Amino acid sequence: MSLSPQLPERTPPRERADAARNRQRVLDAAARLFAAGDPRTVTMEDIAREAGVGKATLYRRYPDPGAVAAALLDEHERDLQEKLLRGAPPLGPGAPAADRLAAFYAAMVELLDRHLPLVLGAETGAARYRTGAYGFWRAHVRVLLTDAGVTDPEPLIEPLLAPLAPDVYGYQRHERGQQPDEIAAGLSWLAQRILRSA
Repeated sequence: MSLSPQLPERTPPRERADAARNRQRVLDAAARLFAAGDPRTVTMEDIAREAGVGKATLYRRYPDPGAVAAALLDEHERDLQEKLLRGAPPLGPGAPAADRLAAFYAAMVELLDRHLPLVLGAETGAARYRTGAYGFWRAHVRVLLTDAGVTDPEPLIEPLLAPLAPDVYGYQRHERGQQPDEIAAGLSWLAQRILRSA
């Protein structure tokens, strides 16, 4: 019986109406800025100016632009996490590990393609490894490797997640001109070769 990574409980704090309005203004402004150019160059000053709020208001909730991007990404990533835990196979439980890894890759390619500016803003470089989402993806891949019979899964987890780094995906899509279905097919080939031979 395979184990599944646990989806953390989310109990949002109660907000005053003005705080909720400011939060939404900040998120809307950040989404525009991240989509308009290189999200890695967006500053807190840019976000505050675009949202029409003071920097102190912004810093009370978010320590840096990456945290704003992560807040925007949270809903999309949690939806995928829910499907991995309780969705239909092969993305959810009940399929062979190789098929589940291929389905995970395809779902991540779709997420990256739809939300690349946000992912670049939140999960580039070392910041990627500190996100809750990365921890969840890591736990999921460990489960799949264990299900496939890999006795020491740890050294394989990062290599299997590396193709999903947002800068790698951005390079494939925008510098190499590869289409999402091509990238997903390549990753599916990788998943099948690695886990079916495990």
